[in-house]
Amino acid sequence: MKFSAIPLYARILLGMIVGIAIGLLAVPCGFSGLVTDWVKPFGEIFMRLLKFIAIPLVMVSLIKGVGSLGDIASLSKIGLRTIGIYVCTTVLAIAVGLVLVEAIAPGKVVGAESAAAMEADYRAAVTERSVQAEGMAEVPPLQFLVDIFPDNWIGAMGDNGRMLQIIVIAVLVGVAVLSVGRERTEPFMKLIDALDAILLRLIDLIMRYAPIGVAALMAGMVADTAGNLELLGALGLYVVTVVLGLLLMIFLFYPLLVHFFSKIPVRKFLRTMSPVQLLAFTTSSSAATLPLNMEVVERKLGVSQRVTSFVLPMGMTINMDGTSLYQAVAAVFIAQVLGIDLTGVQLLTIVATTTLSSIGTPGVPGGSIVVLLMVLSSVGIPPEGLALILGLDRPLDMLRTVVNVTGDATVASIVDARTPVSE
Repeated sequence: MKFSAIPLYARILLGMIVGIAIGLLAVPCGFSGLVTDWVKPFGEIFMRLLKFIAIPLVMVSLIKGVGSLGDIASLSKIGLRTIGIYVCTTVLAIAVGLVLVEAIAPGKVVGAESAAAMEADYRAAVTERSVQAEGMAEVPPLQFLVDIFPDNWIGAMGDNGRMLQIIVIAVLVGVAVLSVGRERTEPFMKLIDALDAILLRLIDLIMRYAPIGVAALMAGMVADTAGNLELLGALGLYVVTVVLGLLLMIFLFYPLLVHFFSKIPVRKFLRTMSPVQLLAFTTSSSAATLPLNMEVVERKLGVSQRVTSFVLPMGMTINMDGTSLYQAVAAVFIAQVLGIDLTGVQLLTIVATTTLSSIGTPGVPGGSIVVLLMVLSSVGIPPEGLALILGLDRPLDMLRTVVNVTGDATVASIVDARTPVSE
């Protein structure tokens, strides 16, 4: 049986297993540096290829999706529907996290000595993140709205961190196409169709490299974090709380939404999303997973391109269900460890702050840490408490990214089922 004949999710899973094995073998043999220098770079190449394709894919597919709508009113309906559903799923995810962390109370079993030791180990990293958070806090309240609109096409398209600006550019071009009319824009739309086909082919080519890239990423991660494995024991219950909440989102919350509000069978949804989830788990990046997510949702789940091209890029920037759940659990956990009893008003503040900040959370590894500092500050929790969980952020980041991309696909299937063809 040829390797290429094996399903993509199985090849990615095999790559993960091989990468973990390489990392685990390298650590006791003293070859961690060798893995970091000679294996990990192939994973970084894979990440670069995924990011390389993200901006043109979003730009082209979104222009094609908006340009194919019947009129501007249809765009408004789909946009409002999408944002409304994303906000609802985010609030519910935060609620799940708060219920679990209050019920399990993991922070009350962490010893004072362990907490102090971890705080000392990560004090420098916390200081760096605190400076970043202070810079974000000093930004005027409506600056995020100003930043959505680009002042330079080339500048926006040259930075993956400006995905919202790319969406604005693509939507404006799509609206202009609708305004000019189909007859005059037909040559342009044919060009867009051709570019779309080329980009989808590029994704196929890049994903052939996925098993190697995933193996290299996992080997590098295991080699880099092996020294921190003892932290998993001290904070085991905290990890269980977060993982339980994230698994409930993946295997209970989203399947229920798919069952009741979309036309896709739950089994097909979960089976089809497997390669996307494995890639998200490995890369810890919603942005890097976006190209594959768009391809799978459109080609294999049957969601229309106009919905896929709008809902998924939008979800990558504003829908962070897994991250929001994690931030809620982390904030309460830190408060429990530090002996701070949060009031009902403070818990509601966490819900509001986490929901709003999820819009600005970067879809890249570790992007939620800076935002978490702002959430902690909003309810008076010392930011130094972040040191308690910083060592565990990377493995948990992998799973919450799976939740984020699964949530994006779920909302896309719901919006597609609720969007008449005439829109």
